Amino acid sequence: MKRDTKWYGGVVILALAVGAGWSVLVKSGELRLGQIGDGVVGPVGMVWVPGGDFQMGSSNAQARSNERPAHQVHVDGFWMDRFHVTNREFAAFVRATGYITTAELKPAWASLQAQLPPDTPRPPDSALVPGGVVFVGTSKPVSLADYSKWWRYVAGADWGHPTGPGSSIEGRDAHPVVQVSYEDALAYARWTGKRLPTEAEWEYAARGGLDQATYAWGNLFKPGGKEMGKTWGDTNQTFPVQSQSPKIFPGTAPVGSYPANGYNLHDMAGNAWQWVADWYRADAFAQQAAARKVSVNPTGPADSFDPEGIRADAPKRVIRGGSFLCSEAYCEGYRVSARQGQDPDSSSSNVGFRLVVGADAWRKVGQ
Repeated sequence: MKRDTKWYGGVVILALAVGAGWSVLVKSGELRLGQIGDGVVGPVGMVWVPGGDFQMGSSNAQARSNERPAHQVHVDGFWMDRFHVTNREFAAFVRATGYITTAELKPAWASLQAQLPPDTPRPPDSALVPGGVVFVGTSKPVSLADYSKWWRYVAGADWGHPTGPGSSIEGRDAHPVVQVSYEDALAYARWTGKRLPTEAEWEYAARGGLDQATYAWGNLFKPGGKEMGKTWGDTNQTFPVQSQSPKIFPGTAPVGSYPANGYNLHDMAGNAWQWVADWYRADAFAQQAAARKVSVNPTGPADSFDPEGIRADAPKRVIRGGSFLCSEAYCEGYRVSARQGQDPDSSSSNVGFRLVVGADAWRKVGQ
């Protein structure tokens, strides 16, 4: 993969960080690839991702049409959260600001209407209650064409009660926060002085230097039989049939439970989907490729387009990385080029986020 080394004064050192589980590919002066910020050099807990060129998307046989074609992109260097934003971190934000998340508010009919067929009648106010979408699974195999078989809108589900009023995040401080909307992620980002990554930044970081690899760690889903991310873990049941065993009950894992990728970033595949900044268009990559030039720091399309959705023009933002529900039989959202659109006003039990900050902006973080 071609890398821009001018920022580093042309000094490139190839080495392997023995025992750390990730490769140090670039080093110069104060910054090295995968370096964790300490507040003096870089923001605390964030990882340095040096800028460079890469092939975004995929032309692999596994790639869906919205991932095609692979096309040349350049991104400048940035700092990225090493892990998903956790329940502990989000709780601190709520305590400090009194912020009320989307899932805790009465749904706005205008927002719901934008995702539904134009002739959908307005429901009674009594039906518009705060809540979030929760995975409930099935007791037997069902058609994978109808996701309503395993998802339910649950009144009272929110970030502190991810699967409904009877649930809790007690003892789950280190798990990714979920049941957060796009707006919730933006609000947290403003509080921290950070921002959501662009889709290009996210994919570049997720690849960890492995240009056009299928996964964030290479081309084998389970190299040597080793689990590399939190995905559908019930080997005795085919998605979405839900086992009642607590050992394999669907849900997130604590951040950092699986190996980091080549840029020292954890959970770039599986655990929880991640909001990114861009509007979702199924044809976005085709449009970029048609320009026949390197796309520099792309920020995505100006609007949404999803021909597979209920409404092709419904507003959607991109989510990336897959979740604990993805499997080889369904979704495969953990493939590094996989992408999908999500209603920005929605909250669900398998979507969270992580943030970035530009090289020139990081000293403002936390001030």
